[in-house]
Amino acid sequence: MIYVTEDQSSALVTPKLAFDAARAAFVAALDEDARVFPVVNAHACDPQNRFSIKSAAGSGLAGLKVGAYFPTNDARGVPRHASTIVLIDQATGKIGALIEGSALNCYRTAAADAVATDALARKDASVLAVFGTGHQAAYEAQAIARIRPVSRIMVVGRDATRSATLVAKLHDMGLPADAAQPEDATRAADIIVTVTTADTPLFQADWVQPGTHISSMGSDAKGKQELPPDLFPNATLFCDLPAQSVTIGEFQHATNNPQIIAIGQVLTGTTEGRRSDTEITIFDSSGISLQDLFIGQSILNAVTT
Repeated sequence: MIYVTEDQSSALVTPKLAFDAARAAFVAALDEDARVFPVVNAHACDPQNRFSIKSAAGSGLAGLKVGAYFPTNDARGVPRHASTIVLIDQATGKIGALIEGSALNCYRTAAADAVATDALARKDASVLAVFGTGHQAAYEAQAIARIRPVSRIMVVGRDATRSATLVAKLHDMGLPADAAQPEDATRAADIIVTVTTADTPLFQADWVQPGTHISSMGSDAKGKQELPPDLFPNATLFCDLPAQSVTIGEFQHATNNPQIIAIGQVLTGTTEGRRSDTEITIFDSSGISLQDLFIGQSILNAVTT
């Protein structure tokens, strides 16, 4: 078994490595032999501490990712999030590789957003609104700034102190950021990224301007919700995996069985993405384990070469 520590994986991952892995995983998800298995959501002995198990098989890879969210870690001074990727040896069924990947998961999640945004947002989109001030938010902003000429980042959070902290962090990364109110940010943005644990919509549908692209990154369990459902009939809907999106993703809140397009179809040219500069596009990322397997294999390739 190959064991890759957190220090090793975080030293090897780059935005490009994550972007390439996420894109390849979206395309691989279209293969008829690919399988993304039902997500297991569970909690620890303290019910507020949660973890999920996402597993998949495809393109010669099979395995799973265990992602943990332990808010009680705040009292211990350690991060709330932890992720571990397990790759199964296809010849023996034993664990072929165990990859600690907390930072890796942050890059992978942001890369999924960047791949979809690159395919769907207007080429001249430059004003980004980020809803959420948690650990993942800075990764999302950085990933979008790599693929679009971002001139302004509007940070929307429930806590002014946390918003100010994120703004300062983005400034340190050389990104133009300021705190904003939900309506102001929504009306001004060309690109909106929601990365929260919300269970009610973060903004109103009529605040969204024509031509906006929205990525919902936080809805990955039943009951979670970031977007107003009355926006969906006026937008074109995309996701990582339709069957999962309508079960635990943002589109669990959609009604009347709308058409939901797998982003892999856009990446391969099978289906058209954005059709006009006034179209509203929405990408729902509930997170598929194929992304974890692909980025895990990319890290193994880097370790062994």
